[in-house]
Amino acid sequence: MEVESEDVRLDEVTFAVLDVETTGLTPQFGDRVCEVALLRFRGDRELGRFHTLVNPQRPISPGAFAVNGIRDQDLVDAPIFAEIAPRLLDLLEESTLVAHNAPFDLSFLAAECQICDLRLTANPIIDTLALARRCYLFPSNSLQTVARFLGVDTMGQHRALADVVTTKMVLQRFLADLRQKGVVTLAELLAAQGGPIGSQRREATPLPPQIEEALGSDRRLQLRYVSADGEETRRMVTPLRVTAHAGYLYLVVMCHLRQEERTFRLDRIVEIS
Repeated sequence: MEVESEDVRLDEVTFAVLDVETTGLTPQFGDRVCEVALLRFRGDRELGRFHTLVNPQRPISPGAFAVNGIRDQDLVDAPIFAEIAPRLLDLLEESTLVAHNAPFDLSFLAAECQICDLRLTANPIIDTLALARRCYLFPSNSLQTVARFLGVDTMGQHRALADVVTTKMVLQRFLADLRQKGVVTLAELLAAQGGPIGSQRREATPLPPQIEEALGSDRRLQLRYVSADGEETRRMVTPLRVTAHAGYLYLVVMCHLRQEERTFRLDRIVEIS
């Protein structure tokens, strides 16, 4: 992947907006990509798009299915990642990669490339989540909330192609705002998001934005949770920490229903608000 110069003006930058849907939250524990979409554009001109389901060669977790609605049977005849990787990486050539919560998507992309023995070069990365946090005061920085406050249509949310189109429109609104503040080059846009997103962030375990924000602010969350025996409950909680055990991530919380600490397996949380 060629690296794009950071001193280029924003109207000359080729952006490649990426979104992946996955079987769960953590590639470190074996979760895989099950859908990928990418859209390239420069200025107001779309340069190409790519979208496909991907056979992850493992089951979809209950939490992932609740979010994206993708079923195991939908993926039986889909290509495996190794079959679509050359086309995907070709579209990333000489571009600036864009994603909402970029460390999440990049951690999966890097893991899939490692499985295929392919090299993923660190092109400039713009994270619309980082821009939302640093430059705005939205009530929540989830993609759907940001888009709603900006008047961007979010039909088909939580599927890769729909989220890519939404992220592109959100980025374009951000760029229009930031130009008025003197942000006109890619280097200045990277500074506006807090600097480059380095490889050290890609290797960390990214969390859903709602959980990450709540951990740093004592904010309460409402969880919809499905237990191992299929029982569904709703809990109002204050997240305390995230732990790993036996190949799964767990959210430790103060449960306000029970008034005590409780632990919830992250891949069984089907809704967070």
